[in-house]
Amino acid sequence: MKNIGSIRSTKDILMQQNFRIKKHFGQNFLVDPNILEKIADQSGLSPKTDVIEIGPGFGALTEILLSRTRRLLAYEIDKELIPILKGQLGGKDNFILLNQDILDADIDGDIGKYLPDAEEVVVVANLPYYITTPILMRFLETSRRVTRMIVMMQAEVADRVTSRPATKDYNALSVVINYRAETRVLFRVPRTVFIPQPNVDSTVVEIRVRTDIPGKPADESRFFTLVHQCFAQRRKTLLNNLRQALPGLSRDQIEQLLAECGIPLDIRAEALDIPDFIRLSNGVTART
Repeated sequence: MKNIGSIRSTKDILMQQNFRIKKHFGQNFLVDPNILEKIADQSGLSPKTDVIEIGPGFGALTEILLSRTRRLLAYEIDKELIPILKGQLGGKDNFILLNQDILDADIDGDIGKYLPDAEEVVVVANLPYYITTPILMRFLETSRRVTRMIVMMQAEVADRVTSRPATKDYNALSVVINYRAETRVLFRVPRTVFIPQPNVDSTVVEIRVRTDIPGKPADESRFFTLVHQCFAQRRKTLLNNLRQALPGLSRDQIEQLLAECGIPLDIRAEALDIPDFIRLSNGVTART
């Protein structure tokens, strides 16, 4: 999602610029200045912090962040917003704007180019609903420079991102993200503070990237794949999901694997914690 400081200014810019809201870019503009300030406050920025913003929209949150940070690198996919942003913020020396899809970006390469000597790089963004997960995974899987993310997302996705084992929202996304990071809910945001108004509420989440992963799996790619396979059919037991996911192993071999990992045969994937999945992944790697 994208943002702007007030309902009046949003309407003014939309009218003055003859701007068309593009649903395919997930454009929902945040219009409550109190929430914009709260996001900035929760970001814990300092004059030594560099910020990456995804989808700055009309630049309302951007302007607040620029006053609290060393430099801000913004990725905006909508080329029609580029001249508006340049007009609003182009005079600020610490503002770098790229007309680019974040999913195509070389994130660490751009940090090296545009944010040299960065001590801390933090993502602060209102994420489009339709690509929230790909954006999160893009940073977690490809960047070694980003240390924290303060991001707004669909409330339902936030519940999954921050959920713990044996809860109804716990799934493959929960495991993969919490393997790479520590997560927590910061605050909820009602749907009524956006233009256009989405059909669901939002949540601001903090994601702290782990600098060291204890007990890292022998084959990380295998680990990620296996986690998704274990949740393939949520109502099935882990044993049955693994029998479908691992055709090269017999039922007896899979039962033996589960026994070695200390996992009961009748358990479902949502009951496992991250160390369980790592042990299971290592066992599969050793057998294939």
